[in-house]
Parts: sequence; structure tokens; C-alpha cells
Amino acid sequence: MTAMVRILVILAGIMGADGVMLAAAAAHLEHASQLESASSMLLFHASAVLGTALLVERGIIHGRIGATAAFGFVVAASLFAGDLALRQFAGHRLFPFAAPTGGTLLIASWLVLALSAAWPRRG
Repeated sequence: MTAMVRILVILAGIMGADGVMLAAAAAHLEHASQLESASSMLLFHASAVLGTALLVERGIIHGRIGATAAFGFVVAASLFAGDLALRQFAGHRLFPFAAPTGGTLLIASWLVLALSAAWPRRG
């Protein structure tokens, strides 16, 4: 396993653990619907990171472009979830438009993943 894939798996594991913790917090706190959204984003995209890492490792998609998509998922889901969690726990935003920026980057990362499948791979 390459170092890049190993890093992606580690990050996906952290995202998954954070997603479960936020889901638990949402279940026990009143008025915590933002945490449900944050949890979902982390859990869904942790799986996307794992899947993308596997596709890169197997050579099914273009490696560099696929890795860009996977790291995009990590950064974007972290921005989105981090902003929502900070609003819940601290009462303020990460920075203005952090959640929408994260959401936009998630859309872009999915498109980059599609591009990585369409881009010719070197033999």
C-alpha cells in the first residue's frame, strides 16, 4: 500500500470516528440537528475516501486525480462538519461561508472523481 493510500485510510478512519461521535452527541443534545448533518457528511464521505483510495490502489482510476478527489472529500467534509459543530458547541462559525464552501468543494470533489475515471491512465 502506498503512503498516500495509507494516509487516506487513516483520515477516513478519523472522519468515521468523528461522524459517530457527532451522531451520538446529536442523539443526546437538544436542538442538535446541525450535528446530524455534520455527522452524515463525515460518515458518507469517509466511505467515499475509502472507496476512492481503493480505486487508486487498484489502478482503476487515474492515481493523482483520484487522490485529489479523495483529499478534497477530507478537506471539504471537515470544513462543512467543522463549521456546523462549532456553531453547535461554541455558538459561532469556523469562518464566514465555511459550510457552503465545504459543500461546494464536495460537489467539485465528486466531479474530480468522475474525471479520474475518464482520464486515461498510464500503462
